Amino acid sequence: MTVRASALIVGAGFAGIAQALALRDAGVTSFLVVERASSVGGTWRDNTYPGIACDVPSHLYGLESHPWPRWSRVFAPGAEIRDYLERVVESEGLANQLMLGTTMTSARWDGDAWRITLAVHDDADFRLTRPETGSSGAPTPKSASLCTREVVADNLILAAGRLTEPKIPEIPGLGSFPGPLFHSARWDHSVDVTGKRVAVVGTGATAVQLAPALARLGARVTLFQRTPAWIVPRGDRAVDGSEIRTFEADPALLAAHRDALYAEGEARFASRSGDPAAAAAAESAARDHLARQVPDPLLRAQLTPDYAFGCKRVLLSDDFYPAIADGSIALEPSALAEVDGSALVAASGARYDADIVVLATGFETTRQPYAALVTGERETLDAHWSRGMTAVASTLVAGFPHLFVLNGPNASLGHNSSILISEAQASFAARLIARGGWVAVTDEAESASTADIARRAARTPWLTGGCHNWYVDERSGALALLWPGTVAEFRQRLEGALS
Repeated sequence: MTVRASALIVGAGFAGIAQALALRDAGVTSFLVVERASSVGGTWRDNTYPGIACDVPSHLYGLESHPWPRWSRVFAPGAEIRDYLERVVESEGLANQLMLGTTMTSARWDGDAWRITLAVHDDADFRLTRPETGSSGAPTPKSASLCTREVVADNLILAAGRLTEPKIPEIPGLGSFPGPLFHSARWDHSVDVTGKRVAVVGTGATAVQLAPALARLGARVTLFQRTPAWIVPRGDRAVDGSEIRTFEADPALLAAHRDALYAEGEARFASRSGDPAAAAAAESAARDHLARQVPDPLLRAQLTPDYAFGCKRVLLSDDFYPAIADGSIALEPSALAEVDGSALVAASGARYDADIVVLATGFETTRQPYAALVTGERETLDAHWSRGMTAVASTLVAGFPHLFVLNGPNASLGHNSSILISEAQASFAARLIARGGWVAVTDEAESASTADIARRAARTPWLTGGCHNWYVDERSGALALLWPGTVAEFRQRLEGALS
């Protein structure tokens, strides 16, 4: 059976839900949201590792139209964020337009519309359900049986996110490790870490949360650090009841608090993007934070980056350094180079015996898995991006009419809440769809947009700071993931594209 819709949204994380709300607000009601898992939540559904929490203040990490006064902490735990998204879907009545357990297997532009093939679990429906979980902690379908449906949509919106497919490093012998081995985004909750020798590979945003949490659970943690990170104080705390009651009683005060957090984030752009004075002040604060928490000079040297502040993602933590300083986490200041049975061999030559290996090694950010499934006027999106991800206004791609990519090229942030970007893109797409008419961009427009991004990024630490980061597409050497400006500038760019 073929279903006709004005728009089909792929993904039910923050971006997909924001898009559904934006479409409805714009008067577009004939849309569907498809989600391959059996519940909403995106990265906050998939990531359930110990210690998971947001690194954006809670009251800024939510949809502007759905403020939530009852966050339990200044930085919300992952489970609360997932609950928040489920609550938004329920309160907005989106369940009737949501297809869970449904995977897009292909999408082809036929000259007038998108013909999209979906693989649907035979018991999938439009209800919002919290799934059963398997031993990996990931959602599992109730049935392995699939059926196929076709949707013809005037517009296709890819809101699948950039943090969906775990990146598995190519390490000799890794597959032969005899004990439990899994990526942090596919946490195996059947594994008891108490008293076990747990090796954590990586020192990014996940690892600085995970490693101390594992130590608190009684694990004997060894951390393989390829590259140290700049880390600044987090300042997390529980929110007391009086604060919650104040925000519940005065929505205007809550909105003003969100505005203040937004302004603080925008002010951080200077230090992250290479402003000399701002970067020097921020780096000094990070060095002071390290010095206060790690008295041993050798450890401090091993934990001090040799690249510019802001070149890689700046991390927030108050418990990572103390856990290393007191020996709760054993630091190996080099990468994991080889696995020899249950022995892990570091690039330094040091060997460690381990019972469990956890890969906190990030995601396939610049090679989105959905790209190979989408065929436009001339080629697949994967082929179009074979020399690097590019778009017009971070959303529209030449040769792909009526296609909108959320959280795609140059749509991430290193200084503020990325949900602000998703909401801006969702509003932009909804306004174009509601306006009607032909939606397409030329190759020349995409080239001009790409050149403008390159010009803005040329002197930033993301390209010149002496590090390897996930913001840069290795195929092009260009800044492909990060937006090299403020949120306000991003919004202005989208407004310009609408005119």
